[in-house]
Amino acid sequence: METLEFQAEARQLLQLVIHSLYSNKDVFLRELISNAADALDKLRLAAFQDKDLEADLSDPRIELTVDKDARTLTVRDNGIGMSRDEVVGLIGTIARSGTAELLAKLRETQDAAASRELIGQFGVGFYASFMVADKVTLVTRKVGTTEGVSWESDGEGTFTVDAVADAPVGTAVTLHLKAADAEDKLYDYTDEWKIREIVKRYSDFIPWRITLTGGDGEPINSMKALWARSKDDIKPDEYAEFYKHVSHDWTDPLEVVHMRGEGTFSYDALLFIPERAPFDLFRADGKRGVQLYVKRVFIMDDCEALTPDYLRFLRGVVDAADLSLNVSREILQQDRQIQAIRKRLVRRVLQTIGALEPEKYRTFWEQFGRVIKEGLLGDSDNRETILGLSSFATTRDAAELTKLSDYVSRMKDGQTDIYVMTGESRTTIENSPHLEAFKAKGYEVLLLTDPVDEVWVDVVGTFDGHPLRSIAKGAVDLSSAEDAPEREEQRKDFEALLGFVQGQLSEDVKEVRLSTRLTTSPACLVTDANDVTPALARMYAAMGQELPPTKRILELNADHALVAGLRTAHTSRPDDASLAETVELLYGTAVLAEGGELRDPARFARLLADRLERTL
Repeated sequence: METLEFQAEARQLLQLVIHSLYSNKDVFLRELISNAADALDKLRLAAFQDKDLEADLSDPRIELTVDKDARTLTVRDNGIGMSRDEVVGLIGTIARSGTAELLAKLRETQDAAASRELIGQFGVGFYASFMVADKVTLVTRKVGTTEGVSWESDGEGTFTVDAVADAPVGTAVTLHLKAADAEDKLYDYTDEWKIREIVKRYSDFIPWRITLTGGDGEPINSMKALWARSKDDIKPDEYAEFYKHVSHDWTDPLEVVHMRGEGTFSYDALLFIPERAPFDLFRADGKRGVQLYVKRVFIMDDCEALTPDYLRFLRGVVDAADLSLNVSREILQQDRQIQAIRKRLVRRVLQTIGALEPEKYRTFWEQFGRVIKEGLLGDSDNRETILGLSSFATTRDAAELTKLSDYVSRMKDGQTDIYVMTGESRTTIENSPHLEAFKAKGYEVLLLTDPVDEVWVDVVGTFDGHPLRSIAKGAVDLSSAEDAPEREEQRKDFEALLGFVQGQLSEDVKEVRLSTRLTTSPACLVTDANDVTPALARMYAAMGQELPPTKRILELNADHALVAGLRTAHTSRPDDASLAETVELLYGTAVLAEGGELRDPARFARLLADRLERTL
């Protein structure tokens, strides 16, 4: 027997692992099972490369054995095993952890095919055993050798190594468990239910059989990594069953996205589009639904790095062959591989959504259209794709939504802009004065009622070369060139009235002008082209960001009897005090017509009551 000291770096890391590296002590078993699975992988590859190697591949397995009386848990595999030098080097010297050393050699030989198959054997994860054990004993024998080796340590700085004459091929790690401590979230890992729970959560899809000694001999892991199978071999009910397993939903998925990425790095992805939106879709603390695996070993739930926020409704699994994780496998590094996987996933999901059959698409858009449009703000790379697959309500048909490509195909001769209007509801928009001239002249208008619509229209700007034009912002002129002389004459006739109204409302409006968008209403309020709409200002205020007040433009309908009568009255009796009250009432009705709030509702009500009284 030989007693050795851990390398200084290994000793420091050992203490870090025991006391602070892992947030969940359960992962010790994940790490040991992962190491055992790696050993089985390496044995299979070694036997393939060396036909003379006396390797037993008849029953590859991982056995878990619990001894309640001795308070031990043993994880045993019949994989490739380790020599004495490997035990000392791999466990005692962290700089030579199996994965790091092996991958470095593969890079030197540029053996890309082998790099996808070979995995490290022992690394940092082995040290996680000391979170739950006072002492760890390891017995191993490497395939092709006659003598085994034992390793033992209490994790305090030294370890012993000794020869073992009768050790079987493979590795057995025995943990002498600490007493359960609920306050420290240290469970009793001799409890069968706890062992099964950990295996189900972290190692269910390991491709090797995991058994629990004392049970019925059946595997306690499913080994069914559906995403690793060919799509041609999977039945629809298998997809549905797996979706329910990962999503905890009781309905079938709306659509399946099953893809495989190969090249400089490989991965499998099995994603599902639900049939209905989760209850927490718009909650700040809502959960993502994509799980990350590396070589079928569970790494994390709700992996935010794999999908953008506007696809947070997706459920499923991404299994990568190799990723840059931190040493505890709990935090994903933002590296080139993850970014590349994310781009491919997003592209495929958007393609799938765009290709949905009509009935499925209607269901999808009803449930997730609002969240998909968030991507128009944050995902500039896929903005055109998102815009192309989006659909909107329009004035053309109250029952059917339309895509922008269809809207463009129906535009009138000479129309260059795509007309849009935002509001709280379809009814509110349809009753808006801004829509009157567009209805009268037969122009189709998009009716946008989601809060996100207030923002993305200005950000996107155009579709297929056609500007997106809000009919409630800036100047709109639907009159023909032949009407220009008449409009100019009308403007001159109303110039005095416009100046008077401007003077009366100087605290509320920045400009008063004649309108070409009104046909039946006397007046409306318009936001200047570069100003923030009232609805958007309210959204910012709700988020605690008060914007400076912005004056708007008041447009008057010169053909309305009230406006024409006001002009006549102002011409004949400009000093009449009641005209100022009429202007105030006219402005108030314009505010109310768009669902706005009056600055002084009581005064408006009093003026209106007085005016009504005089008409009786």
